[in-house]
Amino acid sequence: MKKTLKAAVVGLTGALALTACTSAGGTSSKDTLSLVGFSVLETANNAEFSAFQDTDAGKDVEFAPSYGPSGDQSRAVEAGADADVVHFSLETDMTRLVDAGLVSDDWKSGPTKGIATSSVVVIAVRKGNPEGITGWDDLVEDGTTVVAANPGSSGAARWSMLAAWEHIVGNGGTDAEAKAYVAKLLANTPVLPASGRDATSAFLEGDQDALITYENEAILAKQNDSDIDYVIPDDTLLIENPAAVTVDAKDGAQDFLDFLESADGQEIYAKYGFRPVAGVDGVEVPEVEGANDPSDPFPAPAKLFTIDGDLGGWSEAADKFFADGEDGEPLGIIIDLIQKSGTDAQDD
Repeated sequence: MKKTLKAAVVGLTGALALTACTSAGGTSSKDTLSLVGFSVLETANNAEFSAFQDTDAGKDVEFAPSYGPSGDQSRAVEAGADADVVHFSLETDMTRLVDAGLVSDDWKSGPTKGIATSSVVVIAVRKGNPEGITGWDDLVEDGTTVVAANPGSSGAARWSMLAAWEHIVGNGGTDAEAKAYVAKLLANTPVLPASGRDATSAFLEGDQDALITYENEAILAKQNDSDIDYVIPDDTLLIENPAAVTVDAKDGAQDFLDFLESADGQEIYAKYGFRPVAGVDGVEVPEVEGANDPSDPFPAPAKLFTIDGDLGGWSEAADKFFADGEDGEPLGIIIDLIQKSGTDAQDD
């Protein structure tokens, strides 16, 4: 039977609901911090806000958060949206604000090197995994249908597509073989929703076989009783999400960022499926409801690729794979493959 995708992609209800992402919101109160973040942070951040407000540093602080596709959020701040703390999926979305003079160029100088959350790319499947999907090769089989987000707007999508690429190149394949693999993957992906959260919504409301997503997003969906499971491929990509305060941030912004990057903050994120970041001492990983093994929620993949170690860092990968072709420049490899595929790449 041919698989179908809901024509209208809407946010999940309840704890998975998506906050409006057209602007960062914010208020003029010195005690109200505007946080601009990528789409899948919302539920975990609500817990972080509450825990921070229970500390001396956070007792008088309120939050005005905004969530959406990482690239769109970064561009909104560049265009003037109010932001005291920014938390994106990709380093390139942070460097855009550094180049605009909105974030200090030393934002990576701390013990976590500017990283506030971490995850890995996984494959979400239907409850019980009826198609028997175990890894990347199953996603390009004839008749398999896949949901992934749009790399033009979504950080989740860029991580996902690079993980797919590295499945070939990182295991000894050539660039030509990787292009062929990604082209087959896109042929099985009829539409690319705007954000990681929109992609989850589309998968839960449709009948596709698989969703390429963040591990934490799959865990959160299971925590909210969605009928899915997830597979950690034997080889996958480490996801590292940067956060920083803006140069004109209100009082309390740095205290909140420090809290997120503390052991207490990382333990809260872990409860919602984020892997603790490197550089934070004393983190005690809790039992994580929704993980494949709640008592051992973050197993080490057999082969874990990294953006810096295997793909030349974001400064190289962004242009090579995701350049948009403006000013006569060539398209990035992934964007070019998407345009040639005819896949419907949605955006906000």
